[in-house]
Amino acid sequence: MTYNLMMLVHGRIDTQVCSQSSLVTKLFKRDKLHLNTSHVFLAGYPVIETTKEDLAAQISSRIDSRTKSILFFANTNFVVQCRALLSKLQSEDVLIVNDGVGMDIACKLIHGRKFATNLNGTDFTPYFLTHSERSYRVFLVGGRPEILNKAAYFLVHQLGQSVVGSCDGFDGIKNTDLVKAINSSKAEVVLVAMGNPRQEKWILDHYQLLDANLFSGVGALFDFWAGDKPRAPNFVQKLRMEWFYRLCIEPRRLIKRYSADVLVFLVHCIRFRKLNSKS
Repeated sequence: MTYNLMMLVHGRIDTQVCSQSSLVTKLFKRDKLHLNTSHVFLAGYPVIETTKEDLAAQISSRIDSRTKSILFFANTNFVVQCRALLSKLQSEDVLIVNDGVGMDIACKLIHGRKFATNLNGTDFTPYFLTHSERSYRVFLVGGRPEILNKAAYFLVHQLGQSVVGSCDGFDGIKNTDLVKAINSSKAEVVLVAMGNPRQEKWILDHYQLLDANLFSGVGALFDFWAGDKPRAPNFVQKLRMEWFYRLCIEPRRLIKRYSADVLVFLVHCIRFRKLNSKS
C-alpha cells in the first residue's frame, strides 16, 4: 500500500508516495498529569475541568518537556462509542476534556453544575496552535487524500505550523511502515481524524511506539479546515446548537448519534452514578 507524505519545503507542500467503581479509584491516582485542575466523572470517564488557556499552557509545557500527552474531546458520541477503551483511558498520559452541550446537561444532572467552558476540538486545536510560542511539526492521520492536502495547506498558511507528513484514513492507514514514517518526520504533534472510536483506538495502540509528544483525536476537523464541510454560523455556535446544524446537513449519518445514542449516553451516566453511590 502507499500513502501520501506531505513535506513542508521552503514554505510549500510537496507530495511524496511514501469493574467501574474500582476503575474510579485507579483513575484518581493519575497524579502525574500535573494539571492544576479537578476531574468530573461522567459515565466512568474522568473529564478534566479546566479552561482553554490553562489547557493550552499545560500541553505546551508537556511537549517542551518531551512528556507524552493524549488529548481526547469527550462528547456524547465519544462516551457511547469508546466504552470498550475505558480501562486504557486511566493512563496518566490521557487527558479528556468536555465537548458539547450534552456533556453540560449530564454534568448538571449528575453533579448539579455545568462545565465552566466548552472545549471542543474544532475550536481548541487551532486556538492551541496559534497561541503557542513556536510552530510545531505536525503529522496528519485520517481523512481522504484530497482533504489532507487542503487541511495541510490551512495548517501552514492560516495557523503557521509545519506539516511534516500525512497519511489518509483508508489505504494509507494500513501501511505497515506508518510508524516509521511518522518517527522519521520528527513530528511533535500527531492529529488523528477517523471518528469515534477508530481514532481513539489507533492513538492508544500506537502512541508508545511514536516519538511525538501530543496525540489528539480531532474528528471532522480536517474536513472543516479543507472547506469540505461548513461550520455553523457564529450565532448558532453561541446558542450551543451546532449539533443541530450538522444534523440538518448530514441527517442520514448523524440522526442515530443525536437521538438513540443520546439516550444511551444518559443511561450510562445514570448507571455509573448509581454504581458509584453504592461503592
